[in-house]
Amino acid sequence: MNLLPLPALTDNYIWMLHDAQHAVVVDPGDSAPVWEALQSRGLSLQGILVTHHHGDHVGGVGELRERTGAVVYGPAAEATVPSALGVAQGDRMNLLGVEIQVLDVPGHTAGHIAYFCPDVQGTPVLFCGDTLFSGGCGRLFEGTPAQMHASLTQLSALPDATRVCCAHEYTLSNLRFALAVEPDNAELIQYNAWCQAQRSGGLPTLPSTMAMERNINPFLRVHHATVAQAAKAHDPQIDSNDAIAVLASLRTWKNEFR
Repeated sequence: MNLLPLPALTDNYIWMLHDAQHAVVVDPGDSAPVWEALQSRGLSLQGILVTHHHGDHVGGVGELRERTGAVVYGPAAEATVPSALGVAQGDRMNLLGVEIQVLDVPGHTAGHIAYFCPDVQGTPVLFCGDTLFSGGCGRLFEGTPAQMHASLTQLSALPDATRVCCAHEYTLSNLRFALAVEPDNAELIQYNAWCQAQRSGGLPTLPSTMAMERNINPFLRVHHATVAQAAKAHDPQIDSNDAIAVLASLRTWKNEFR
């Protein structure tokens, strides 16, 4: 089984799983990179997984479905594309012989979902859309800080080795902010250097791992004293013992961070 990030639009990744014959793609905001990958590898598209309704995640779904007949899965709580099969927390599918579990992770949008594969050739894989990024999390366009905190807590509980397949190459920007929050985090400093080298070589920083994210991502570290203290230093009004307040403060700070 092969896991590929297909660069698309400005900074999106469309994730593809394929077994050299059949493929599944996640959040195809543009059909062209997917069609090119299918044609060049001689693959048949079997399924399309959608995490949320934003155009840069669904823009290519209609054309791909028309050209391939692939089944489309999307969040039951959101309108994504016509005739998508709505799925929600607890639902499971089997595509290409891979078990795929659906997780409700609202926050970025009200009905955002993620797809967790417990075993892709021995390693778990998470397709998390715009909920979790390497070193960051999605903006709260429709959900609340409490929802995002609950969603990130659920994702953070996944196994250490889980490959975190985010939908955007936002890593370097996120790490600049993370370093402002935790400038003395040795693992963060080391990871930032590695990511800089990857991007300098034209390579993706993704997938990350859940173990790495728990060590470097401030939005997963709101219970850590260094993160809570940094949030309070930025916004003295918050209760640094309130994880949701810390997350809300971090998200507001990140929105304004340059």
